[in-house]
Amino acid sequence: MPVVGVIGGGQLARMMIPPAVALGVEVRVLAEAADSSARLAATVVGDYRDTETVLAFARGCDAITFDHEHVPQEVLRALVDTGAAVRPGPDALLYAQDKLAMRARLAELGVPMPDWARVSSAAELGAFLDDHGGRAVVKTPRGGYDGKGVRVVDQSSAADDWLASGPVLAEELVPFRRELAQLVARRPSGEVRPWPVVETVQQNGVCAEVFAPAPHTTEAVERAAAEIATTVAHGLDVTGVLAVELFETTNGRVLVNELAMRPHNSGHFSIEGSVTSQFEQHVRAVLDWPLGETELRAPATVMINVFGALPADQIVASLAHQPSVKVHAYGKGPRAGRKAGHVTALGEDLDETVYRARAAAAHFEFEE
Repeated sequence: MPVVGVIGGGQLARMMIPPAVALGVEVRVLAEAADSSARLAATVVGDYRDTETVLAFARGCDAITFDHEHVPQEVLRALVDTGAAVRPGPDALLYAQDKLAMRARLAELGVPMPDWARVSSAAELGAFLDDHGGRAVVKTPRGGYDGKGVRVVDQSSAADDWLASGPVLAEELVPFRRELAQLVARRPSGEVRPWPVVETVQQNGVCAEVFAPAPHTTEAVERAAAEIATTVAHGLDVTGVLAVELFETTNGRVLVNELAMRPHNSGHFSIEGSVTSQFEQHVRAVLDWPLGETELRAPATVMINVFGALPADQIVASLAHQPSVKVHAYGKGPRAGRKAGHVTALGEDLDETVYRARAAAAHFEFEE
């Protein structure tokens, strides 16, 4: 049976293990630390930035994929040079690693997105602000995630510290009514399968809740979201799961905000909520196996992230109070603001399903 090597030992790698086992696929993980979330499959503990460590890990793997997008390009290309099946490959991952490169490529593909500019000085940022009502979003090209590396600015000097290290991305401040996420999976042979578009709710720049399908969504928005994600998947030659974070604007447009080329927080609902979860689909895709159906199993699915910690006694209390809600713990040490797990509820009625999911999540209280 095939072996899939996953670089990165976080919760995404952890959640790939059960569906891989069910398919008879072996998962091996290159983890950053011995106590990583995916430690059950951590066959190697080492630095994903070290070429020799990664090359040694890849030997014997039929495909290499990722828990995160931070593996350096030189390491990725060294892997490709050995003949390894790197999925997604370095040419695709570049656009998940560098927001300026991503915006430029999406512009070439004609994908709708906020107005943007590469800004190299305070004067250029000031000119962008003047052209966009005096306010804008500034992002570091690399490394930002979960609200980090993102600022709303109204002064040309507001990004001087970032500009000292190089150009930044400036974007218009989009008047959006809500945030959506469209996940698709693509295999090397070109087959693509989208999930229904979902609504995401952010708190302090971090995803807190996901509603699947996105409630009160028009067919035009559903079609636009799926077409955008499919265009991006083909245009960037993505293999595996692609998550496209979107703005639905107040005037009914759908614009691309961010990309992730791996299973994504907005897709955790699919573990119970879809015929094929994003984690099973990712394993299938990187092996170039036929993709599974993505239909929802219930009219409403609600996923809520839990932050800080999920101690056993609180898990027991949550399960006792809401036996129809599924709890997922990521095996992480306690820390304020850290994604420690999530809960998922399925139901016929959205309001009732939201109530059960929130009631289950309310049992998890973290004290530093």
